[in-house]
Order: sequence, then structure tokens, then C-alpha cells
Amino acid sequence: MSSFQISVCILLLSVFISSVSQIILKKAANKTYDSPLKEYLNPMVIGAYGLFFCSVILTMLALRNLPLSMSPILESTGYIFVSVMGYFFLKERFSKRKLMGFALIFAGIFIFNL
Repeated sequence: MSSFQISVCILLLSVFISSVSQIILKKAANKTYDSPLKEYLNPMVIGAYGLFFCSVILTMLALRNLPLSMSPILESTGYIFVSVMGYFFLKERFSKRKLMGFALIFAGIFIFNL
């Protein structure tokens, strides 16, 4: 694998990790807490922000070998990751609008790679 392909994989991993942290934050937000301090200083929230930090580091590493113009294209996969994980972990449904959005994202990625 070339350094370009490895960087693409690292950026996609970064987007996936960021998506996981968003799901964890949503799960934490759905809980009730005794105090506002416990709402923000609990293991789920701290862990999710730790994952966000790891995601930022991975993104910076990936962008060392990728053109900056490629970043928004690959980061758009985050919408798909979050929606799919939301379906499985948060019991959210797919609407026709979401499915059309997925199709547009995939089409955009495909067209960009031509």
C-alpha cells in the first residue's frame, strides 16, 4: 500500500472514531444526572471527548499525505457512519430523505474519485 492509500484509511478511521464518539455523547445526553457537574464529568462524556481528540490527531496525520481538498469528501462518510450506528444503537429510523442523502454522498464520493 502506498502512503496515499494508508492516509485515506487513516482519515476514514478518524471519521469513524469521531462518529463513535458522537453516538456515545448522544447516549450520555439521554441519561439523567443528579447534578450538572455529573452531566459533564462522567466516564462516557470524558471518553467521548478523548475519542474526539484521537480523531483530530489521526486527521492531522492523514492530511500530511493527502490533498486538503480530499478531506471534506472523505469526512462526509461520517454522516453515513452516524446514521447507521444511530439505527443500531439508538433505535433511530431511516427516512426516505436520509436514504436519498446517503445516495448523494456516495455519488459525490464516486464523482470526486473519477
